[in-house]
Amino acid sequence: MSEPEVAPARPNRTHVAGRSASRRAPWVPRQHGAWAMLLLPLLVGVAASRPDPWQLVLAGAALTGYLGSAAGQAWARARRPPAYLVPMAVYGGAFAALGLGLTLAFPNLLLGLVVIVPAAVVVLGGARPGTPRDLANGFAQVAQALVLVPAAAYVSGDFELARVVPATAVAGGYLVGTVLAVRSVLRERGNAGFAVLSIGFHVTLVAAAALVLPAAYAVLAAGLALRSAALPVLQRRQAGRPRPLRPIHVGIVEIVASVAVVAVTFLSPP
Repeated sequence: MSEPEVAPARPNRTHVAGRSASRRAPWVPRQHGAWAMLLLPLLVGVAASRPDPWQLVLAGAALTGYLGSAAGQAWARARRPPAYLVPMAVYGGAFAALGLGLTLAFPNLLLGLVVIVPAAVVVLGGARPGTPRDLANGFAQVAQALVLVPAAAYVSGDFELARVVPATAVAGGYLVGTVLAVRSVLRERGNAGFAVLSIGFHVTLVAAAALVLPAAYAVLAAGLALRSAALPVLQRRQAGRPRPLRPIHVGIVEIVASVAVVAVTFLSPP
């Protein structure tokens, strides 16, 4: 009598999803907040100038540069696994090609290296195995991202300091505030002193916006200040409950905030 046929076991969905995520990891970083650091400065730079096809090239260079850097940092932190080598090569090659085209057309863009190189040293220093991502690392990433505001305006051919400087300040205020607000409920959760620092920074933004910018920016800054105060309170209230405050919830709040910042810069240029 023959053995009964046994149906092949179905793979566990969680296991399959885990393997799929593991394959994507070298190509798509999990630092979701970095997308706002790329898109927002570019769009603010467009708002401070005018749309131009070269801004798409700049966006491509920024994207591939970020993805290549993220892959390189993950490769270093994970003690150089070979899975990251192909993404590093692909993203690095694309960044080199796009960056070369930009610098040939706009040589003055190389002035941005004055900010990018020192900031990159700080960021790469934080990629060493066992090194925590400290506040300096977050601010260094903000500095790199802010270069995109004047760069986007410059490649449009409509660069005016009177518009670019306040636009860069608006983007900088939001991004620094985001680093503080997000960190207050993630890496520094439960740290009342850090939450006070975040709220204090945002209150200062409200005062500065009321003094030197159109009224819409004071209203925007007030909304960002309320968000910086509400997140730690909400986290404390939800701690230990079935639905605690999670990174995805914080991310949704920041998406809404970044959309509001971009909308204000287009509707009421600083």
